[in-house]
Amino acid sequence: MTAHAIEEMDDAVVRRWCRVCAESLGEVRTEIDALNVFPVPDGDTGTNLHLTMLSAVEALDALPEDAGTEKTWQALAHGTLLGARGNSGVIVSQAFRGLAEVLKRGRGRADDLRRALEHAAETARVAVMRPVEGTVLSVLDAAAAAARRTTGGLADVATRAAEAARRALERTPEQLEVLARNGVVDAGGAGLTVILESLAAVITDSYVQRHHVPAPRGRTEVTGYATGHAHAAAGHGVLEYEVMYLLDADDAAVATLRAELDRLGESLVITGGDGLWNVHVHLADAGAAIEAGIAAGRPHRIRVTYLGPADTPATPAAAEQGQAPAQGRGVVAVAAGAGIARLFERSGAVVVRREPGSSPPLSQVLEAIRRAGAEVAVLPNDGGVASVASAAAQVAREEGIAVSVIPTRATVQGVAALAVHDPLRRFDDDVVAMTDAAGHTRHGHVWVANREAVTSAGVCRPGDVLGVVDGDVALIGSDLAETAVAVADRMLSGSSELVTLVSGTGDGERLAETVRAHLAATRPDIDVTVYEGGQGGYPLLIGVE
Repeated sequence: MTAHAIEEMDDAVVRRWCRVCAESLGEVRTEIDALNVFPVPDGDTGTNLHLTMLSAVEALDALPEDAGTEKTWQALAHGTLLGARGNSGVIVSQAFRGLAEVLKRGRGRADDLRRALEHAAETARVAVMRPVEGTVLSVLDAAAAAARRTTGGLADVATRAAEAARRALERTPEQLEVLARNGVVDAGGAGLTVILESLAAVITDSYVQRHHVPAPRGRTEVTGYATGHAHAAAGHGVLEYEVMYLLDADDAAVATLRAELDRLGESLVITGGDGLWNVHVHLADAGAAIEAGIAAGRPHRIRVTYLGPADTPATPAAAEQGQAPAQGRGVVAVAAGAGIARLFERSGAVVVRREPGSSPPLSQVLEAIRRAGAEVAVLPNDGGVASVASAAAQVAREEGIAVSVIPTRATVQGVAALAVHDPLRRFDDDVVAMTDAAGHTRHGHVWVANREAVTSAGVCRPGDVLGVVDGDVALIGSDLAETAVAVADRMLSGSSELVTLVSGTGDGERLAETVRAHLAATRPDIDVTVYEGGQGGYPLLIGVE
């Protein structure tokens, strides 16, 4: 060991290690990409690990210099969780979480690093639904075992762990047949070896000119899944998509999600904890993975990557059915009532029906996008539908369709957006115009409370009439007509020009007529348009432009 070896991993050492990892992975990114044949030969493992570590650097740069060791480790773990890319990136992020859970509480000495590497290996392996030997997991296990056996100081532990990782990396083709067949070592293991060698270099205050990444040897074919791999036995078929997303959910929901995604696909890794998770899976139906996430909690930062060959048709679903991909410009609108659906259809939109208070299946939204055209604007028309629409759009983009989700949170905003849709405009300009029209439309409605609750207007009880303006309960009344008129008055301003009324089932038509007559008497300067929506649950929807 050098005379300048470090004996404790304080926050400054952690920051330096993180930056060195990002720099080193950036230097050898393309060499690691060239090794990538498992679990799929998509040639991006080095890039993914580099991006994962850059996310960690960004998280640490946002911390004050005097934040302390505990917050530094927490930021490092959180940064890798948020920025994890690909199968190996997600696993490595979980390894960093395991390191952080131990090292944030200790002084970062030799014994702490031994325990941390062991915990990191265990934590990473648990995150993988079906661990495979000859991968990054095997390399991490070897490093942890070497650390456990090593006596001496921090530099000795870090150095022996890195050396063991390098030896384990060289053995990966002996453990995983697909690596041997392609003449490569495991790409994820190569990335982890760079990370551990970077740690040893920082602790020993030494300089690595360039990390060695074994080049492919005698490759005769490039193929992914190992012969007899579990997906074939499970009948999953061709796994065309990589789906990743962050997920806000509790532990019980994630356990259910894990079982469901394991049934649907392969290469399942779920990392994280404390309510925030990173989900990664390969499967044939990207939509099913996202729908499972929606059932478990709130998925966000959804990424879908098509893993098939480059010459696969742009829209696989249509090609399988012998259909040509749709062309031209189109709009998809989600509707909660028969009358609303007819209104959207008359305006040329492809309509997806849903029941009030529910979201449509992602598969239905995706199919509507495929039918709508090559450039598609999607109108979710409800805050709860937005995540489904965004997920469907992400899948469609991977199929070559240009899709934009207009942020319409209510039916009346969708009506306003569709009114300015112009298929002869540039797509981007059309999206801006529709978004602007929706954003300048205030939305409100009335409905009858079915339970006691605390609202922004006070406590409501069953039978009370609630007047909602822009998503918040603005007033509580006892009469539907009086409350509807009060909501309309509250939404109006001196610059208001157009009011849209959409009647629902039951008293909807009577309420619409009452509000229309009131506005005709009190605001004759305003144009009022009434539509029969037929939606249940909300007797009257009100829009003001």
